[in-house]
Amino acid sequence: MKTILSIIVSFILVPSIMLAQQVPQKELKVLFVGNSYTYGYNLAHIVSIMSEETSTKLITRKSVIGGAHLWEHWSGNRELETKKIIAEGAFDIVVLQDYSMSGINAPDSTLKYVKLFSDYNSLYGAKTYLFNTWAREKVPQFQAEIDEMYIMAAEDNGATRVPVGQAWQLAMDLRPTVDLYTNDGSHPNELGCLLTASVFVRVLSGDLPEKLPTLYRIEDAEGETVRLMNHNPEDAEFCRRITNEILGD
Repeated sequence: MKTILSIIVSFILVPSIMLAQQVPQKELKVLFVGNSYTYGYNLAHIVSIMSEETSTKLITRKSVIGGAHLWEHWSGNRELETKKIIAEGAFDIVVLQDYSMSGINAPDSTLKYVKLFSDYNSLYGAKTYLFNTWAREKVPQFQAEIDEMYIMAAEDNGATRVPVGQAWQLAMDLRPTVDLYTNDGSHPNELGCLLTASVFVRVLSGDLPEKLPTLYRIEDAEGETVRLMNHNPEDAEFCRRITNEILGD
């Protein structure tokens, strides 16, 4: 009787295990549109690498140039071809990031071009996500105003807001000595990029690895390994914890 029961249990469990192993990782194509806040420390690459340990592989591309505003992406200034890339890229998601001070100095411009891009993205089957950036180091009081503008933009356009600025603020509140900025007090350093990528992966894929990778590297066209960044496990876990606190476990 015990032998028969074992056979029955095996018959039930083995196919279930095999089915779980055969479930392929879902893929999403993501375009990052922005400037140096987006391309600093290879954010798009870090997001893609981090997502390899989740249920959704994020295949990323970027359309960026230093100091760019969304209106320049829309108008094709400075040889930007963002609209052409969207039209031809079959993206699932387009992430929009405006100039870092636009939320303070020109919110009407951000709202206008988020609307134009959101409608345009929809024409090509892409959902719009908004890169809610951080306040500069010397003016942390601007964070609430930046957040408010991105919340409004998301609500007005049915877009999804990626609350990176709030994650930065929480990280600095919980660890006052944490350093997320480069020396200019504006751009992200490696740790700032890791925290930003963690928030993006959680929002875009719906989950995070149980442990964030600490070493990030890619192969170039010649097959040579290129190291992008390396972190200690404590900082990686800190970023994971901050992300889950902001977005909910």
